[in-house]
Amino acid sequence: MAKLYFYYASMNAGKSTNLLQADFNYRERGMRTKLFTAAVDTRAGEGVIASRIGLSAPAQPFDASTDLAAAALDGGRPACVLVDEAQFLSSAQVDQLAILADQHDVPVLAYGLRTDFRGALFEGSARLLALADALVEIKSVCDCGRKATMNLRVDADGRPIADGAQTEIGGNDRYVALCRRHFTAALSGERA
Repeated sequence: MAKLYFYYASMNAGKSTNLLQADFNYRERGMRTKLFTAAVDTRAGEGVIASRIGLSAPAQPFDASTDLAAAALDGGRPACVLVDEAQFLSSAQVDQLAILADQHDVPVLAYGLRTDFRGALFEGSARLLALADALVEIKSVCDCGRKATMNLRVDADGRPIADGAQTEIGGNDRYVALCRRHFTAALSGERA
């Protein structure tokens, strides 16, 4: 029986790299995969999953109107469905991914952030935490050496930002992965 997996981490933990490696493993065995990525993230180009270490692959972009189950099954049943930027999924889309696993026996590997820059769950992440058969944390490290679990948004001068829209696409120029202690200290203006 296929499962729905949620691989989650802070920024810069290697989520996309892990996704691309899993995709490679399936394709190396001659199996067809289906890759999805959030249409809102075009940093590497539209419909491209790219890692910071230079790996990339084309993917079907999704937005709020995409029926992921129908799109995944278009052209036949894939051996595996892989979703990057899963935090941007709607609850209904996570339900569609669960249908792929439960009714179509297609393993689904979803990779994304657990929380936003305020420490709040994203809609897609919350639903994945509720429904996934397996929750896998990909570890990253804070500057202090502790496990990084939070995503601090910063301005162009590196100052913490506590307010704004939940979604603002960016990389190392906009976000810093920190442990909870240093995240909380940065937002309060204290030194940890």
